[in-house]
Amino acid sequence: MKQSQIDAAWRGIAACQRCGIRHLVLFADLREEDFDHIHAPIEEMRLEAGAQLYGLDDPAAAIFTVRDGLLKLVQFQPDGSQRIVRLVRMGGVAGLEALLQPTYAHMAIALQPLEVCRIPVATIHRLQANSTRLHTRLMEKWHEALTTADGFLTGLSTGSARQRMARLLLLLSEERPEEPVRLFTREDLGSILAVTLETASRTISEFKKAGALREAAPNRMLCDREKLTRIAAA
Repeated sequence: MKQSQIDAAWRGIAACQRCGIRHLVLFADLREEDFDHIHAPIEEMRLEAGAQLYGLDDPAAAIFTVRDGLLKLVQFQPDGSQRIVRLVRMGGVAGLEALLQPTYAHMAIALQPLEVCRIPVATIHRLQANSTRLHTRLMEKWHEALTTADGFLTGLSTGSARQRMARLLLLLSEERPEEPVRLFTREDLGSILAVTLETASRTISEFKKAGALREAAPNRMLCDREKLTRIAAA
């Protein structure tokens, strides 16, 4: 895990103000005077695919906004197996439970090369006390997280394996439909969709043959969203 070079005296304020995806993330509605309340560093972090951002029951000292890439939140089942319960995409927030409890409720792992901003809990509490705009934004992000979790239960855990896979690919290609989707491991696909590794592999092969997916590069697929939409609704 590498941290980009950030001037310690700057403490994250300037980059937050000029952030290219600020309209998507936690500080979208803050005004210039709100940034005066930021006293702890906001760190930009980069992780390779497979690297852990934080672990289950780790001390929760910060929340994280995703600048680029994809993060998976994992819970453990009674039999010891892992289940991916949520994906956090660009503009999403992970670790919101840090504002209410001392430890993290999930294990967070990069599914793809990941860029995140680490925001100390103390900074959030200070801003909350001085800005109703941040409080409103936090509630929006919490609602977004709950909606995403509900989507996993309804869209990615019900229906046939083909329907689930099609819905996942539609979700992954939603923001940049003309660009290839970076596929993750078949194990992760199976964990997200509650299907076996073999079923995940077979379904991807079927989609390629049907023209719903076209390989642009190793593990990068162009999605035919029209065909995938028909499969998802079948």
